[in-house]
Amino acid sequence: MTGLALLLVLIAAFAHAAWNYLSKIANGGTAFIWLFSCMSVVCYLPPALWILMVQQPVLGWQQFAFMAISSALHILYYQLLTKGYTCGDLSLVYPLARGTGPMLSIIAAIIFLGEQPSGIALAGAGLIGTGIVIMTGNPLKPKDSAAFRPIIFALFCGVAIAAYTISDKLAVSTYLIPPLLLDWASNLGRVCLLTPYALKNWDKVKQQWQNHKMKSLGVGVLCPLAYILVLSAMTFSPVSYIAPAREISILIGTLIGAKFLAEKDMKWRLAGATAMVLGLATLSVG
Repeated sequence: MTGLALLLVLIAAFAHAAWNYLSKIANGGTAFIWLFSCMSVVCYLPPALWILMVQQPVLGWQQFAFMAISSALHILYYQLLTKGYTCGDLSLVYPLARGTGPMLSIIAAIIFLGEQPSGIALAGAGLIGTGIVIMTGNPLKPKDSAAFRPIIFALFCGVAIAAYTISDKLAVSTYLIPPLLLDWASNLGRVCLLTPYALKNWDKVKQQWQNHKMKSLGVGVLCPLAYILVLSAMTFSPVSYIAPAREISILIGTLIGAKFLAEKDMKWRLAGATAMVLGLATLSVG
């Protein structure tokens, strides 16, 4: 993985952790998802139009199909993530969701994309995965049944992450959809698909707007920015390297949870974070 790709991924990690924190404290469900998706569409409309007019990318039925798939998979992802945050801590749901995704992405990239990551890169990914498991808390400590609900949502969220990572990787690298345009179209599709819900539950939308308008704007700006940077890195770097490396955001998100949300188990969190940093360094060398 090149230095430029690593830089893009690290910037994306900070943006990603920040928007997840805003989403967690807003706790607004589908109404909030619709709101920040609208913000994204409006904020990134000018550069999307510039790409259409200046770059004039080829847009056939394959490209539109991948845009539609991206919209659907991201709706699933946001819904699962929101439900996880409703019943679980940021520092539990975030690591599990973000950790499951890249591990599955690597497997899928090897099977379906024919990528062959080096042994060093795989070792780095393994260290990151180990750190993620540790950061969820003492793995030997029994958990009550209620504790498994956010874990289940997070794991399914990870499956959605792996699915849209592979799909969007193909979209930007094989079908040459500009990353910003792909993300903008995905946001637009999400707005269209969720508008019937928003109209039917307009009181919830108004309540979210009154209480969390700045948070919806923050997520609307930071969420696409984080993913556009990752997609840009994917255009010239293997997904089996990018997907695990971006998980440094887990360290950032965990520290945010500890400082601003007073979440616990910091001993295990820091131990897991150390393993992740070592994994990121190993991945970069690989």
